Amino acid sequence: RYCHVNVPDELLRDLLPGPVTLVLKRSEELNKDLNPFTSLVGVRIPNHPFIRELARACSGPLALTSANISCQASTLTVSEFQDLWPQLSLIIDGGPIGGVQSPECRLGSTVVDLSVSGKFTIIRPGCALTSTVEILRQKYGLVPESS
Repeated sequence: RYCHVNVPDELLRDLLPGPVTLVLKRSEELNKDLNPFTSLVGVRIPNHPFIRELARACSGPLALTSANISCQASTLTVSEFQDLWPQLSLIIDGGPIGGVQSPECRLGSTVVDLSVSGKFTIIRPGCALTSTVEILRQKYGLVPESS
């Protein structure tokens, strides 16, 4: 209800939950203060039990950002962003979000724009690039936006 979904439900189920952020056209129901200078919104459903339970407990969308300074490596534990704690209102430790020794986990989610029917644009390669592109191209016949 907070975005206009123009892809098959099966595509959503193939990519979510997981390390993929889908960029779609926002709907009028989404708070106008969230991403105020764009008609798009990123939608992510992590495959992490704690955050999914938290999302189920909330009545609306959660606006989240990574716990790191922009362009720095993603953090995987709360102790890794300890320097930001004084600037935060709440910190919840739901455990590590991936293998802390795995460089791939620090790439963040793969961000793909699906707002144009039949096409996709990779905004950030992230940790699930290969599998995401394979699903979009081979299973659903989507083509890169530049094509």
